[in-house]
Amino acid sequence: MVVSALLFTVGVTGVLLRRNLVVVLMSIELILNSVNINLVAFSRVHHHLVGQAFALFVIAVAVAEAAVALGILIALFRNRGTVLADELDLLKW
Repeated sequence: MVVSALLFTVGVTGVLLRRNLVVVLMSIELILNSVNINLVAFSRVHHHLVGQAFALFVIAVAVAEAAVALGILIALFRNRGTVLADELDLLKW
């Protein structure tokens, strides 16, 4: 639980404080990994496989999220030349 809490704290700090979108994506992955640690730990403590099954689903969602987000980031970098969150105003009028 302590390792998971530390990973979650580092991930939330990275999401809130960083401007580079690649670092923000890595921080989101840290948050998802902390959730996986909790799911597997509670699954082991309570002798149920449901937590491990949920962890597999979280891993699948994280892989899909990373693939889509990196594709979007590559497209943004090609169009704008930057991946800094402050400089992307593509959706503004």
